[in-house]
Amino acid sequence: MNRIEKTLAELKAKGEKALITFVTAGDPDLETTEKLVLEMFENGADIIEIGVPFSDPVAEGKVIQAASLRSLSNGTDLTKIFGTVENLRKKTDKPLILMMYVNTIFRFGTERFFKLCREKGIDGVIVPDLPFEERDEIRSFAEDNEIIPISLVAPTSHQRIESIASDARGFLYCVSSTGVTGTRSKFSTNFDEFFGEIKKSCKVPAMVGFGISGPEQAAKMGSYCDGVIVGSAIVKIIAEYGRDSVKKVGEFVRSLKDALK
Repeated sequence: MNRIEKTLAELKAKGEKALITFVTAGDPDLETTEKLVLEMFENGADIIEIGVPFSDPVAEGKVIQAASLRSLSNGTDLTKIFGTVENLRKKTDKPLILMMYVNTIFRFGTERFFKLCREKGIDGVIVPDLPFEERDEIRSFAEDNEIIPISLVAPTSHQRIESIASDARGFLYCVSSTGVTGTRSKFSTNFDEFFGEIKKSCKVPAMVGFGISGPEQAAKMGSYCDGVIVGSAIVKIIAEYGRDSVKKVGEFVRSLKDALK
């Protein structure tokens, strides 16, 4: 059983909501990224997404776009990120996911990429710009290496919700609203309707992300599904405090986890 599946099964057995957090690799540097990942796990994160910086991150808002640019200016690349993952695997056995754009995989070499994911200890990948209908571009390579490709579904998916939800593996990433990532003060999505459709056909845990800014929103959003995904709010703290952000991020993650209990 993949670490993602094992962790989520254990949380379900305990009746707990999952907390998935995000950090951009190499922002402000890879040494700090490693510390941040370990600190977030220590303070309650169940799964962590490591963002691979990209020059044109179309699904990201200004906060994560800026983090990507800071990381790229430091010379961060996929090979170095795999080195960081290798270091992390000496210290934690909790689930790690790479969130990245499909061109990065193609440029690196799809077969080579997924082989290294397996070798270094990555459990899943999220590719936000790969349409559901084109999932076979990477799926066989992922499955051959026991890596879970995480599917995304949005309120605008409409009649495709059933197909995407029934096909999901690991967990289903449910995008809270239209647009790009970034914290939001309010949401316009009818979540009862959205998750009602999802739950008709989804066989894996459903997680909601995009826009969750703090503990209060995490608790509210978590009431609709199996857990929450928080990214931009964490990246904002890192942007403000840089190498001194580790403890502050840990405290914020602890507040999110406590709110989900």
